[in-house]
Amino acid sequence: MPETTIRSILVRENYELAEKMMRGLHDSERELFNKTEHWDNIRESYMRHVISCQEENEGTFLAAYINDEPAGFIFGYLEEQDDSRIEVYRGPELYVSDGYIYPAYRKMGIYKKLNAALEAAYIAKGVRRIMRFTLSSNTRMQKLLETEGYCATRIVYEKWLEDDGMTQQKLDLEAPTE
Repeated sequence: MPETTIRSILVRENYELAEKMMRGLHDSERELFNKTEHWDNIRESYMRHVISCQEENEGTFLAAYINDEPAGFIFGYLEEQDDSRIEVYRGPELYVSDGYIYPAYRKMGIYKKLNAALEAAYIAKGVRRIMRFTLSSNTRMQKLLETEGYCATRIVYEKWLEDDGMTQQKLDLEAPTE
């Protein structure tokens, strides 16, 4: 198996690479959920958000390489909790907001390596709570997270309505095919 190299990158300085990886993630999510906006419509604002989270919230963007070729990434940042939270936990928490492995590099353990490296960096900073979201149809990610010690603590239910405020929109959530 080829060796995986993981590098921390600054999104602002590696914008083209980070944007290409984010596009891959976004396109993948569009296949799983029909309400995911087209990447070209949100690219600038989302990339601005990622840069802001990296620079203002101690964000980390880890890129994985196989033979110097980008294979995937993971991105997370600190969220400081205020006194309105209902949980017992206090302090910074790691929010893992994005991650993606290009199809050609899947099932090689790369995402697990990225996740372990990201977690270790933030655990060293005192984080004791790590949060992440995934689509209900993304059963592959759910299985991976469960093997890594994560458990579902809340489930989000959504109802989308048409502009008339009365007609319910159909949400298509398709589980990925193996």
